[in-house]
Amino acid sequence: MTKIIITDLTRFANRDILCTAGVDPDTGSCIRPIPYLETKMCRNLNILPGSILTGNFSRVPEIVPPHVEDMNYENLEVQSQCPSTEFRDLLSEYAFDNIEDGFEVVLEERQKHITRDAGATRSLITIPIQPDSICIVPDGFEQTKIKANITDNSGSRYSYLSITDLGFHSYAENHHQEAGNYEDLNQLLHSQEEIYLRIGLSRYFQAPDGRAGYWIQVNGIYSFPDYFEIVRQYE
Repeated sequence: MTKIIITDLTRFANRDILCTAGVDPDTGSCIRPIPYLETKMCRNLNILPGSILTGNFSRVPEIVPPHVEDMNYENLEVQSQCPSTEFRDLLSEYAFDNIEDGFEVVLEERQKHITRDAGATRSLITIPIQPDSICIVPDGFEQTKIKANITDNSGSRYSYLSITDLGFHSYAENHHQEAGNYEDLNQLLHSQEEIYLRIGLSRYFQAPDGRAGYWIQVNGIYSFPDYFEIVRQYE
């Protein structure tokens, strides 16, 4: 049996399923259970960031990089919820300094997708950023969605990244109905001492403008010392 601590709980357009991923605290290996878990199951078991799960995991046949974290599972069980201090330490221990280092690629300024031939070695990473280096903004096209503008520790800027963090997005939807009114969310983030982001790559996608590849997205936004448990809920 392998133990993982859930670090990613992300939303799809299909609200019936969720993408979950967790880190083995002993090795730092990241595991994404495949097939995706049903939202109803996650709710019933109260699977949230920081939840400790155990299971038997095996590599998905013919795995295709950069999604090397994909694993089939059996006997998945929820054990407990780790304290926020332990969760913070896990994020810190296995974090990369910046996005390029994490995916082992070189990106052009403001580039938000990674091409197939870039050779990204993984699809899920943790990076620390300065609290004032993130800003939550409304999507320019769909007012029910939110985006993130971030600057990582290398000074690279990434604008209008999709936020797939389920709890964070649900909180914004339920408490900020007026489009563009995210000032208090940003103030909460900017008042913190530390922020860790879980950064993921989408499945291969070609945009209408012809750009194709794996798109950079924000899977998790975690702040410390205030963990903001209200943001880590389903609704």
